[in-house]
Amino acid sequence: MKRLAAAVVSLCLAAGAAACGGGGDSSAGGVFTTIDALKPGIDANAPINPYNPKGNAFRGYNAEWLGWTKNHLTDPNQFYPGVAQSWQIAPDQSSITLKLHPGGKWSDGEPITAEDVKFSIGLAYTQGGTAYALDPSAAGTASDITIVDDRTIKITQAARNPSSSFVRSVMETVIVPEHVWRGVLPADFWQKLKLAQSTAPGAEAARAGITSLADKVISFAPARDVSAGPFVLKRVNPGEALLVKNKNFYNAANVAADQVRILNYTGNEQVWNYLVAGRLDSAPFTAVPAGVMRRITETSGNAVVRGYSPVSEGLAFNQSRKPYDNVHVRRALAYLIDRRQVTKVASPEGGTASVTTSGLHQQAAKAWLGDGLAALEPYRHDPARAEGELRAAGMRKVDGKWAMPDGSPWKMTINVPASFSDWLAGAKAVTSQLNDAGIDAQVVTTADYPLYLEEMAAGKYDLGFWLVALGPAPYNIFQRLYGAQNGWQLFGGRLKHVAPGTEGNWMGGAELIDVRGVGMVNPGELAVKLNSVPEAEQRRIVSALARTANQDLPVIQLWDYVNTQVVNTTRFTGFPGDDSDALRLTSGVWLQLGMVKRKGHI
Repeated sequence: MKRLAAAVVSLCLAAGAAACGGGGDSSAGGVFTTIDALKPGIDANAPINPYNPKGNAFRGYNAEWLGWTKNHLTDPNQFYPGVAQSWQIAPDQSSITLKLHPGGKWSDGEPITAEDVKFSIGLAYTQGGTAYALDPSAAGTASDITIVDDRTIKITQAARNPSSSFVRSVMETVIVPEHVWRGVLPADFWQKLKLAQSTAPGAEAARAGITSLADKVISFAPARDVSAGPFVLKRVNPGEALLVKNKNFYNAANVAADQVRILNYTGNEQVWNYLVAGRLDSAPFTAVPAGVMRRITETSGNAVVRGYSPVSEGLAFNQSRKPYDNVHVRRALAYLIDRRQVTKVASPEGGTASVTTSGLHQQAAKAWLGDGLAALEPYRHDPARAEGELRAAGMRKVDGKWAMPDGSPWKMTINVPASFSDWLAGAKAVTSQLNDAGIDAQVVTTADYPLYLEEMAAGKYDLGFWLVALGPAPYNIFQRLYGAQNGWQLFGGRLKHVAPGTEGNWMGGAELIDVRGVGMVNPGELAVKLNSVPEAEQRRIVSALARTANQDLPVIQLWDYVNTQVVNTTRFTGFPGDDSDALRLTSGVWLQLGMVKRKGHI
């Protein structure tokens, strides 16, 4: 989920009056206006390249995946069609066979073929990771890419270290036209790849050669947009990107918009202003204060839709720093923090107070744990229990302030990036509650998010806000608590636990934890198994890890995000409703699937 900065730079000053006065264009028939949550700050000079971080390739509009992930609560392998019309997944997920849309064409009229898919997979290998890691021992990598016929391709998972996320990784491959990109890969690429995936002499050099192509791929600048999506980029300036309908798109007859305007923004307030003015037909999740939301909903045509968002906000501990190495202190803080009040202050429109700490969003917890969710300690606001936990940790109260066991002052700092308005508000609410309870707590801000992550990884913070419960795959969910940040490093299929403060281990938790009703648990080991075991075993492991997180509290879950979006039905209708899985996709996907209809059209 993309977080939006709160700082504002006026779009009218940045782009000129012409770019900012476009309410009239949006009212014209068939022009759909939105923003792209993945592209704050449009760069007019960036290439039309989906691999370039600033590239003018907009997901779901002119940049296409093989399929669009539904983010089902427990099954990560459910998708809407993208470049692929249909797919067949082997029962053990050892392979996926994809069929492309019959007669599917690129925007320039050339056919979309299995060769395009294979070539695009080659490009993905230069970037590495997921199904396209070059390390022969990495989990969930593709071992064979077989073209069955012009419209059918089969991708097989390497058998030595299978992963349950393999299929999703393949489906999220961005597809580009080989006839445009052909010169980016060398003629001997596939021979080099075969060598790179082995342990034969020269494999390391082959891997280095493929990796060295990454910059060439990222910087490639096609002369014009050739799209497999429902739209083609016509022009871009600092104020907006304008896309026009791709008449060759397989479902063009059902794409309601003739044009799409993607407006520039650099912060939340610009998005709020767009919505208050009724300029956007849809806006993805943006942190919005309650007062601003009232103004937005008063605008004619605006409506709020809400759905599941597979992410939670947590307050994470650096257990290598005292007193946070003591579980009684962590539990005391869980009892002292009123999560409902924090959520009311920090994310009143886009969050619900976490029911407890489990590592899972509460919706996912209900699906995975069933009745087991109610058996977890809820950590309801309880100052008396908090005091008991602090005394059990040896903490002392001196002149109304809690002190360390040796009597020295206990000064707590909670770090957050300054640009995340909801995190900052939440941290201030937490410290206010803790100060009222006699704990000297303060908020310290970091200039930007990349620096925040860098300093957090270096172990510079006592506590910091940390996104957890990132679903839908349970492996990804629990890697946030029991992965590299907490000391578990996976190399060549082998797991090791590194010492706190080394190799990115800033959480500093114990390698083994004695969990009531479960026994001695190595949570990192269990978390890794989630990547390969069948669903029945996944459920057993998820239950054990949820109980571990609930007892040991590497983080305190504060609120579970709600995917709160705004749509305007003045010009278009048929938007996904509350709780639709399509809310987790871009409005470009809604348009290409034919969900959205032009007002007055059937």
